[in-house]
Amino acid sequence: MVGLLRALVECESPSSEPEAVARCGLLVADAASELLGCGPPEAIDVDGTTHFRWRFSDAPTRIALIGHIDTVWPAGTLARWPFTVEDGRATGPGAFDMKAGIVQALHALRALDDRSGVVLLLTADEELGSITSRALIEETVAGAVAALILEPSAGLNGALKTARKGVSNYDIRAHGRAAHAGLEPEKGVNATVEIASQVLALAGIARPDVGTTVTPTVLSAGTASNVVPAEARVQVDVRAASIAEQERVDRDIHTLVAAIPGAAIEMLGGPNRPPLERSSSAALFQVASDAAAAIGLPPLEGVEVGGGSDGNFTAAVGVPTLDGLGAVGDGAHAEGEFVVTATMPERAALLAGLISELLVRAGRPMS
Repeated sequence: MVGLLRALVECESPSSEPEAVARCGLLVADAASELLGCGPPEAIDVDGTTHFRWRFSDAPTRIALIGHIDTVWPAGTLARWPFTVEDGRATGPGAFDMKAGIVQALHALRALDDRSGVVLLLTADEELGSITSRALIEETVAGAVAALILEPSAGLNGALKTARKGVSNYDIRAHGRAAHAGLEPEKGVNATVEIASQVLALAGIARPDVGTTVTPTVLSAGTASNVVPAEARVQVDVRAASIAEQERVDRDIHTLVAAIPGAAIEMLGGPNRPPLERSSSAALFQVASDAAAAIGLPPLEGVEVGGGSDGNFTAAVGVPTLDGLGAVGDGAHAEGEFVVTATMPERAALLAGLISELLVRAGRPMS
């Protein structure tokens, strides 16, 4: 398992380079062929981005495994941060998020006597917001009794992710009028002042008491130090635990108006991923807990996290969804992310046991 993880990490796959992601996908396809004895996957091109899907029978989809091949790390990162294994931890760009999850999924599938009704979908743009893959994800899980998301677990105790906040992204732009900052600033309309007013207004939309965050992130304005800025913009990250809160924030943001005379504001963006609410995962979490007990693993923990995943999409279309079934480790998106190698076969066994039990139950509703 560690050998395959090394091969995948050393095949860099930054989201911004679809051809590199596709090369890594072909490497996964070779590994799947060797481990599972299956034929090549469907290579599905959407607007120049290639996603890979394996169907292991002609049976209708009952269990969908969802993961992604792309990483946040730019090409060349491996040169200064190579794949290494030390003290039981494997590290390298994308090892934790989420190439170890792919390795574990292949070994879980290898352990199954019957893969009828199981589908594995590995996408290529999750880290960019699943722009080209969302419709494919929703199509793949249609009719399934479960979507199992191969994202990393939460923390070193391997907690599963039973709820995720919804994600919204906004680009708020202020339009003013340029003027000489020294000679006649009064003839200008300062877009920097306007965008500052909007940043302060955004703080009033957040509701920390219910977990709703509204966070201004990237800010830019102006062209020169002696020019009244005519343009300014701020990007805003919103996280909300319920669809109602996500919709409330969207309404409130779109009611913002310009604060200074002569200025105008433009609102771009909106909700990207709906929340994965705990009700979507509750029944699956119990099945997973039973599967863990059956193979002698410690009791599972379920947690809510702020980050979004493709599990937000599968839950939103009504498919029971359980997330965080991938690697145990830490440091996603941070240099030094790592996987605890001793847990890799345990997590593969857990996933195999969960799939097996779900296939048995596929003829009756999750409850």
